[in-house]
Amino acid sequence: MKIKELILYRNPGHREILEAMTALMEKGEEAAFDPYETVGRLTEFSAAHGFKGNLWHSFLAYVLATSENAFSMACEIRGAVEGTVNALALHDFAIFKEWFDYDLAALDEIFGSRVFSFLKQYESTGTHSTVFNRRIRDDIQTLSEELSRAETEGQWHFIMTEFYRRFGVGKFGLHKAFRIEHKERPMIVPIKNIEHVYLEDLVGYESQKKKLIENTEAFVKGREANNCLLFGDSGTGKSSSIKAILHRYYDQGLRMIEIYKHQFQDLSDVIGQIKNRNYKFIIYMDDLSFEEFEVDYKYLKAIIEGGLEVKPGNVLIYATSNRRHLIRENFSDKEEVREDMHRSDTVQEKLSLSSRFGVTIYFGRPEPKEFKQIVTTLAKRAGLEMPEEELLLLANQWELSHGGISGRTAVQFITYLKGTK
Repeated sequence: MKIKELILYRNPGHREILEAMTALMEKGEEAAFDPYETVGRLTEFSAAHGFKGNLWHSFLAYVLATSENAFSMACEIRGAVEGTVNALALHDFAIFKEWFDYDLAALDEIFGSRVFSFLKQYESTGTHSTVFNRRIRDDIQTLSEELSRAETEGQWHFIMTEFYRRFGVGKFGLHKAFRIEHKERPMIVPIKNIEHVYLEDLVGYESQKKKLIENTEAFVKGREANNCLLFGDSGTGKSSSIKAILHRYYDQGLRMIEIYKHQFQDLSDVIGQIKNRNYKFIIYMDDLSFEEFEVDYKYLKAIIEGGLEVKPGNVLIYATSNRRHLIRENFSDKEEVREDMHRSDTVQEKLSLSSRFGVTIYFGRPEPKEFKQIVTTLAKRAGLEMPEEELLLLANQWELSHGGISGRTAVQFITYLKGTK
């Protein structure tokens, strides 16, 4: 079977569908696969991913887009590479091209059916993907169309190289953000539906955003950059700014992994999984703080600076916190306490964590004048038409009973007004 001749792509995802379809093509009625079950499985796969048109082509494009191997991982974000790996890729692309060029109508003639022809032009009004978002679905569909028009494996090589350069490969190529699931070992799992926040949507805090942009741009361009701590009052846009940074620099190879403090002991393993990839990774820690009795911060300290292994150049840590020093400070920390002769050393150990973030950015509550600007700007963007005096009066009434002046309060107030219109 041709599938056994693959070299770089010999362990594709959803291999069972690929094996069944190619066996039917090569052996016909002698294949050890049920043709109707195979069509059903391919259709179910395609429906889950939101594919339409030629489902066989879309499936093969998906296999190529998600296969992490020596060629695809060398090309991700960087583009064309030199070496023997290109000849091996051409060998595999020639096999994939044979599968692409196969006329599925021939299988209907072999089995006396019509079902395979349905796969050539599948139409559906429900093309929503339950696996990834519309952008990814469309990118893979476009890839399948480009490959179907290519006449040689050399053209396939160019198309796939460009795809890996633009989008990457596998889960890191197809997704922007990730979280950690701990099974037998820590697993980096895609977040399929993420909140779309853009820096332009965040009103005010221009100097803070500028500082964050400058550090992130240096990072994605391969220059020296620092870990960042965004601290200050709640509802001031700390988390939203970091999410917006991801959307701005995603197409330059930036990815984000969200991790919680109970997972800090997995940090070394997580970094080990990403340190040799061509992406830039921000490890994102939201609302980071520690109580006096918690010691998880020691894992973080060792990763940021202080361990024997150097933190990879493609990894930064961005954290948000309401506390400048991350760890709750008691008044007794500043006094001499008889029970601890080295109390000052203990305090310094706690405070040293925040000092390991090279960039610290303060987000304070807006002044009343700034709050009014945020409200009026958001109302204009939302298309709300009412006298400004009335708008601001209602905004002041809202913030008095909803947590005080903050950017979050302003957003919630505008959402409320939109819901009443």
